[in-house]
This record gives sequence, C-alpha cells and structure tokens, in this order.
Amino acid sequence: MNISMIRYLLAYVLCFEGAFLTLPAMVGFYYGETKDALIYLGLAAVVFVIGMLGKIKKPKSEAFFAKEGFVSVSLGWIVLSLVGAVPFVLTGAIPYYFNALFETISGFTTTGSSIIHPDVLTANAARIGIEGKEVLTDAIVKGAGNFHTISHATLFWRSFTHWVGGMGVLVFIMAILPLGASSSIHMMKAESPGPTVGKFLPKAKNTAKTLYLIYIAITFIEMIALIIAGLTPFESSTLTFGTVGTGGFALLGTSIGSYSTAVQIIITVFMILCSLNFTMYYLLLIRKPKLVFFDEELRWYFVLLIGAIVILTINGRALFSGWGEAIQQSAFQVASISSTTGYGTVADFNAWPALTKGILLVLMGIGACAGSTGGGFKMSRLIIVLKSVKNEIVNITHPRLVSKVKMNKKSVANDIIKRTMAYLGAYVAILIVSVLIVSIDGHSVTTNLSAVMATLNNIGPGFDSVATDFTCYGTISKIVLMFDMLVGRLEIFPLLVLFSSIFSGTRLQGKRALGINTMKKHL
Repeated sequence: MNISMIRYLLAYVLCFEGAFLTLPAMVGFYYGETKDALIYLGLAAVVFVIGMLGKIKKPKSEAFFAKEGFVSVSLGWIVLSLVGAVPFVLTGAIPYYFNALFETISGFTTTGSSIIHPDVLTANAARIGIEGKEVLTDAIVKGAGNFHTISHATLFWRSFTHWVGGMGVLVFIMAILPLGASSSIHMMKAESPGPTVGKFLPKAKNTAKTLYLIYIAITFIEMIALIIAGLTPFESSTLTFGTVGTGGFALLGTSIGSYSTAVQIIITVFMILCSLNFTMYYLLLIRKPKLVFFDEELRWYFVLLIGAIVILTINGRALFSGWGEAIQQSAFQVASISSTTGYGTVADFNAWPALTKGILLVLMGIGACAGSTGGGFKMSRLIIVLKSVKNEIVNITHPRLVSKVKMNKKSVANDIIKRTMAYLGAYVAILIVSVLIVSIDGHSVTTNLSAVMATLNNIGPGFDSVATDFTCYGTISKIVLMFDMLVGRLEIFPLLVLFSSIFSGTRLQGKRALGINTMKKHL
C-alpha cells in the first residue's frame, strides 16, 4: 500500500479544513464575537500549517489502487472529524471533547443527530439574538440556563459541516487538485453514495467538478429563495447547508416548525431535489430529459414518495386544522426522512399515529437515490435486491429459462449484484450488532432501533427518547452510534477495509492492491 500517497492526501484534507475554518471566523468577526472568531482563525492557521508541512515531501510513487482509495477516504473523514470537533471545545459550546466529536461526526456525515437539547438551542437563540419565529418563555430560558452560549460562528460551523460532508471533501479535493485518473476514480468510488459510480464525463476529475458546480448552484438558489421568503442571510445559509447536504442541524429547538409555511415548502422542495441522483441534473443541462424521465430508480422513488405522502395525509389528518396543512406537513416529513435530512416541523414527533411512524421507519431504511447527498440503503440497491429475488424465483420455477436482472432496460452485471447483496448482508449485521450493544443502556426497543437506523442511515432524529437528541445514551453507545454514522456515510466497505488493514496484523505495504484494469472492469 502506498502510505506516502495516503499521507499526502491527508495533508491536503487538513489544508482544506484549515481554509474552511476561516469561514466561521469571518462570521464571528461580523457579529462582534471576537473571542470565538480568533479561536477559529488561530485553529485554521495551525491546521493549515500542519497540512502544508505534511505535503512538502511528495510521494515517490503515485501508484494508487482500490485499497488506497478506500483507506484514504476513511482516514480523511476521521481526521476531518477529529479536527472539526476542536472549536466546539475551545469556544465552550460543547465543553467535553467526546460529545463535541459526536456532534462533529454527525455534522460531516450529514446525520444531524445531536447531543444538544432543543431547549438549549431555543434559549441560545434568544440570548444571541437569532431572529427565530417562535415565542420564548422565561421557563425555557431558565431551564436551559446552565450551558455555554453557542455563538453565530459556532452555529455556522456546525451547519457548514453538513455542506462539506454532503458532496464529500475528497470529491472536492479531486475537483481541484491534479490527481491521476486512478487516484480520482478510486476515491470517488469510496466516497460517492450508491452501488456504482457512473462517469458521465470522460474523466473522474471533470465529473467531480461538474458535481460540485451543480451542488454550489443548488445551494445559492435555495439561499436566495429563503431570503426572499423572509429569512436573514445567516438563517438562510445555515438552513440551506442542512438542506442541500441533507444533514438537518437547525438553529432553533423546534427545528423548522417555527418558520413560515413558505419557508417549509421551499425546504421541502430542496430536500427532495438533493435526494435525487445529481447525474439527473447534468442530463437536464445537456438537454437529455428522456434519459431522466425513463430512469427506473427515479420513477420508483417518486412512486414511494407520493404513496407515503398520501398515506400520511389520510392517517394524520386529525393532527392538523385542514387537508391543506395535512398534505403540506406530510410532504415535509416524507421528504425529510426519505432524503435523510431529519428536519422536523411537528412539535411532538411521537404524536404521529403508529402507522405513520412505521412508514417513516421504512423510509429511514430505504433512504435516498444513489448519487445524491442523502444516506440510507438507497433506492437503486432496493430495486436490485427485489429484482434479484424475483429473478431467483423465476430460475427455480423455470430452470431452463435464462433470466437477468435489468435496470433501465440494461442487464445489471453479476459483480454489481454480488456487491449489492454483500452490502445488504453487512448492513443487516451492523444494524443487529449495534442495536444489541446500545440496548445495554436500558432504553426501549423503539428507541434503540430508531437510534441505530437514524445514525446508520444518516437521518438524525429517531423515535421516543431520541426524537429530539441523543443525550440519553452513555459512552459505549455513543461510540457505536458514531461508528454507525461514519460507516453509513461511507457506504460500509471503505471503513471495513480500513479496520481490516489495521487489525489484520500484516504489513500494509506488503498487500497487493486491486489493479486499475480490474477496477475499470467493475465500473
């Protein structure tokens, strides 16, 4: 394994994180939060210098194979999170590093599961003057009085981690740095969500650039729309980061519930847009709408969304003043859960009927489309699994009939089916083991199952005790949930490859990696 190349890439990760940390510093200076601004600026300088020192010595060999790609991406996200948690502690927003790390991993993986109680956010909004649309009572402010104030700078950084993690920091590096073709495709395969990495442009580097341009464009469009709807630039930017990154960190304890219907509708639309494969937007740009319209994953995803909205509307009609509000609120919840964003509008999430919560739990597992910023098992994988089951039944009942699994009228390669089934097996195994471990804390089955599904699928809130925050869990459970957030965002195998390399007891340099030609065959 080319360790020097991995070290070189991690140095670039630190350089970019140092650059990212200057943004909350500027926000702090703007709002007169000089102390916090200087903390972010000083940390940015230190991280950037360490990154620059790490890349002074260039690798002797640029050979980069699948294993290096998976390990680089996994280590990149771990380093990103370890450093990103530091400002929470230094500013006093989250005094304990372990809790800060939980919050940071949740941010970068676009999970949105928080250890900050909603009342704390509510009281904090009143204290620092965020223009929320809710009425704050003295009881709430006093009840959350024993905490460190979270500044505009830190709230910005907390939400900005969603935006960085949404498309992926390594994809961002690929779009800018002159990396080789093999390096780019292996990292993109490790970091991009979905069962395959399709290249709609000749080079992976160009693909990364196009993806980020689309991502940036969607970001600015939503920001402008929210400002027009009446939000301040600070509110619009932080909520946009949580929406396009499908993360879910909000500024207020009521999440999105205190904002106007217009704001909620805008966020609903963009949650759905960012849960779709970004390749679809490129195809629309080059005027190939037929390819978008006939995409099988897209069609089934919209069937799922519409069906869930209809059932939730009918089942939850009694919770709202009229059918219009019921449809709007149901659409928001379905979009939030299926896109794995995790924003909420209903004050008591547990007030939903049992059938509604059951449907939302299913949507948690399925998640968004491949190639989106959303998490979950992915709709494309579900289609492949269901068609594979159907195909197996046909082969058993008609042994002489040659039947193949097809998507978009094309046969799915056997190795893709094999990897999908392996992913399903690993997914179920991690889910079961995680639920068993977190059950040590003694919470209900609903709490434990939804907590694991919420973190493993990068959604955020769960049911019962974790409907608002995850402070109810102890250290061991939080470690498991942090692992679930990382393994869910990185699509399981990159992190498993890293752990396999660490615990195998063999020298990393001695392992022969999968060659470029073999990878091209898989892609």
